[in-house]
Amino acid sequence: MSVWDDVVGQESAVAALRAAVSDPAAMTHAWLITGPPGSGRSNAARAFAAALQCLEGGCGHCTACTTALAGTHADVTVVATETVGIKIEETRSLVSLAQRAPSGGRWRVILVEDADRMAERTSNVLLKAIEEPPPRTVWLLCAPSPQDVVVTIRSRARSVALRVPPVEAVAALLVARDGVDPALAEVAARAAQCHIGIARRLARDSDARDRRAQVLAIPGTIRGVGDAVLAAGRLVEVSQAEAKAATEHRDATEKAALLRAIGAEGAATLPPSLRSQVTQLEKDQKGRATRAQRDVLDRSMIDLLSLYRDVLVVQLGAGVELVNVALGEQVKVLAAASSPAQTLRRMDAIGAARTRLGGNVAPLLAMEAMTIALRPQG
Repeated sequence: MSVWDDVVGQESAVAALRAAVSDPAAMTHAWLITGPPGSGRSNAARAFAAALQCLEGGCGHCTACTTALAGTHADVTVVATETVGIKIEETRSLVSLAQRAPSGGRWRVILVEDADRMAERTSNVLLKAIEEPPPRTVWLLCAPSPQDVVVTIRSRARSVALRVPPVEAVAALLVARDGVDPALAEVAARAAQCHIGIARRLARDSDARDRRAQVLAIPGTIRGVGDAVLAAGRLVEVSQAEAKAATEHRDATEKAALLRAIGAEGAATLPPSLRSQVTQLEKDQKGRATRAQRDVLDRSMIDLLSLYRDVLVVQLGAGVELVNVALGEQVKVLAAASSPAQTLRRMDAIGAARTRLGGNVAPLLAMEAMTIALRPQG
């Protein structure tokens, strides 16, 4: 057993991180771990943090390893924003924490899972701490690509690039770790395009598989603008429902805990001095719900892109395996009803919708523009 067991298909990156753990000359104070969604950036960073604390370099079973991987190690701080961006106040607290010596571990490790979600002003707060770190502090920053992090931080961190793991590696992980049937594991790994977290959800949750199937059925239901508008509305409704389901219980628990902490549980009204705390909590929860809805919609668009990728493969006779193997007949029907140029335009429309959504365009408007572009061209 090792802390690296869940970092699948990343042999060269793991070798570099392991070398830094065992060789002080290869160690540095700031690391930038990059890779496409699903490559396992967070898994690799957490494994590295555990290995840095472990006396055996990442045995996987000692207290240092288990607590670091679980996020409960006193000297490993993990920041994973659930809102649109990392706040500047949160970054300032991290900078202050970085100045402290580790309380019992070998290093003070600060792991920022969404470094790409820091605005430039927030990144500048972090810069000085990375430029002049204490001797036993290590920053681990995760982002999809080096270009997603401001150049001043990028130039001061050692970069480790991850790749999309192969289907076979992801499927094998699902079988070994979760006991998934091998055939289902392979289908889930392909459908998730090797995104480990999504593959695991698809393999274990039949509702998730059903929702994905409903999204992929949308192109076949659009005959005109009216159908497109209805399809866009369904996508937004589903995303809102999923976001609410994912956050509703937690929101209620957090609010009840806050009211209990400030001695206002059951109060009909709150004085202004306490009301501001509740207002701030509700604002944070709204941001989390917005992020959750965007993530659901973005995943739907990635699924649609995978479908049109398969359509293009058939149209061009590329001879490579489909992502959506079970939808072979649907792919053939869509391929026969359009040209490669039309398929590319539809893929561009989906990409534009993802960009608009990231730019705070109203979700319904972005989805309507996308689904209208998916309708058949006369």
